[in-house]
Amino acid sequence: MGPEPPDQPRRLGRDRARRGRLRSGITAGVRRHLTFVILGVLVAAGAIAVTPALLTSPVPVPAGAVAQATATPAAQAQSSAPPTFPSAPLAAASASPSMDQNQVPDSLGRQVPFDAPNPALLTGYVWPLPRGRITNPFGPDWYSDNTVGGVRFHDGLDLATFCGDKIVAAHDGVVLAAGRKVDPWMGWIGSLAPSVARRDKYKLWGELPIVIVVDDGNGYRSIYAHFSKIAVKAGQTIRAGEFLGWEGRTGFATGCHLHYGLFSPYATDRFGLRADVVKRTKLPALEIARINPLLVLPPRPAPGASPAPGSSQAPSSSPNPPSGSALNPLVAPPDERPGR
Repeated sequence: MGPEPPDQPRRLGRDRARRGRLRSGITAGVRRHLTFVILGVLVAAGAIAVTPALLTSPVPVPAGAVAQATATPAAQAQSSAPPTFPSAPLAAASASPSMDQNQVPDSLGRQVPFDAPNPALLTGYVWPLPRGRITNPFGPDWYSDNTVGGVRFHDGLDLATFCGDKIVAAHDGVVLAAGRKVDPWMGWIGSLAPSVARRDKYKLWGELPIVIVVDDGNGYRSIYAHFSKIAVKAGQTIRAGEFLGWEGRTGFATGCHLHYGLFSPYATDRFGLRADVVKRTKLPALEIARINPLLVLPPRPAPGASPAPGSSQAPSSSPNPPSGSALNPLVAPPDERPGR
């Protein structure tokens, strides 16, 4: 066999180099592939670990004053603070099998379920403005901001005598709030933050009425509004007939009067707020439904009659709902109503 051509070693070297590069490329590709596989496994494992935590995250629930105002009896019984009802006399009355304590007339006179204590069982109420005339009753009213079933509705009882007359407590209780910043205790359903921010930004607190909210200790709260000045403060214990403040016209009122409202934080019915008022004030669109205060206030004689001694301010033991101004001389005709 003759000698190899001179270029044979060079060809062998080039072949070895090509084979080395091929092996290096295959090795690098395998490494990249393994890297992606490992990263995919790690990502999948992380997702599996995080998913149960996301699925079991607690759902946000109302807190603070809003939760207190909207809690049902069962929910509040589970909280750290004990419910405020029923008191011992009310619990005894509710236990009577002869009374249906879960039914109450609604604004149309129909018997409907009521989760709060039945107003017919409430006692101990007196008139908060003893000589006051009813200038705007509880019920449908074109000028009111609230609505029931799409109908504008006055959610309380307006009483009037003269500017500066003395207003007294309608029932024993504890003052929850006094002043203009009382919305957290008024039974609004929803966040008050937008309304508070608006009033802070434009300095609008002075346009609100001066209000006192009292826990009556029987599952209900009394609302007294439009004072010119008040004489009690939050946390104070009061008795029925005790002086609270002076009749006035603070807030949007056309004359001096007292707006008296009554509601239970345990009620499940709702009153609405007119859409234009919600847009302007940024208040929630719903509030806990009110009841007619005349269901718990004691009967009063017509003006000019001779009442029995003490009967006009005796604590109530039976309801005395009105049937309209034509049958109740204490209710002023619409054209004589001075304020809201």
